[in-house]
Amino acid sequence: MTSLRSAQIVVVGSANTDLVVRVPTLPRPGETVTGGTFFSARGGKGANQAVAAVRAGGSVALIACLGDDPIGDETLAALTAEGIALHAVRRVPHTPSGVALILVDERGENSIAVAPGANALLTPEQVVPSVEQLSPMDVLVAQLETPLETILAAARAARRVGARVILNPAPARELPDELLQLVTVLTPNEAEAARLAGMSNVEAHAPEEVATALLQRGVGAVAITLGAAGAYVATREHRELVAGHRAEVRDTTGAGDVFNGALAVALAERMPLGNAVRFANAAAAISVTRDGAQPAAPHRAEILALLGEQ
Repeated sequence: MTSLRSAQIVVVGSANTDLVVRVPTLPRPGETVTGGTFFSARGGKGANQAVAAVRAGGSVALIACLGDDPIGDETLAALTAEGIALHAVRRVPHTPSGVALILVDERGENSIAVAPGANALLTPEQVVPSVEQLSPMDVLVAQLETPLETILAAARAARRVGARVILNPAPARELPDELLQLVTVLTPNEAEAARLAGMSNVEAHAPEEVATALLQRGVGAVAITLGAAGAYVATREHRELVAGHRAEVRDTTGAGDVFNGALAVALAERMPLGNAVRFANAAAAISVTRDGAQPAAPHRAEILALLGEQ
């Protein structure tokens, strides 16, 4: 079992159980769609990214909150089996664990509603002591399914010790400049990137323009995920479109989380950003061919095989 002190990647974020129904089409407001199939799986953006990172070859710790319910018990057991360090996971009495209700249509597109439960109780006091154990060689990964003040405190702590910070700004929301200025690599999708850049019409702005606006807000680098097209990567010195991979899409749930987990591993291994994004693109491409979030995360050998390195 990985210890917090030896972990190269620390993920701060949510842990949920996903209740998934595959349907012919996503229902419109007031509409009921029948004929679906149901399954449940471990989820939550933080836990998804931790699982993706450990399967991609990382040494990983998760900082999260779970309820004191059977869902929390099952989640803890599943994450333990993955080999993730869970010393900083807190069980919250008299509180349910997080749950996500997910609909997936025949094209693999999804619609998601989340009841955060214990995830909403993740505090700076819980997070900061563990993040302060990181070194300049290490990576902090965070998303936005837990309180913003906690994510900000974690990013401050990471930068104090010289660690790099990956922020996946999802679900989309407004963010303070202070947080963005602490981010080493920001990983939004097109809609999230446009919102943070203050551009309401996603289609009206090229990735180059959006990335420029985000760099001006203070982030160190931007990797805007573009689905099958790959990712647009921008720093102040370099820009490139990193191509994606063709895949037979079954379920896009968790693909962004797989991208972020794999990216963290590549950066912890000191890959240049472009190569790290290529590694992450390959992991995400494999994930969309499978059902669910965590169950779809590929192992390192699969990623390397797709990249032609094995």
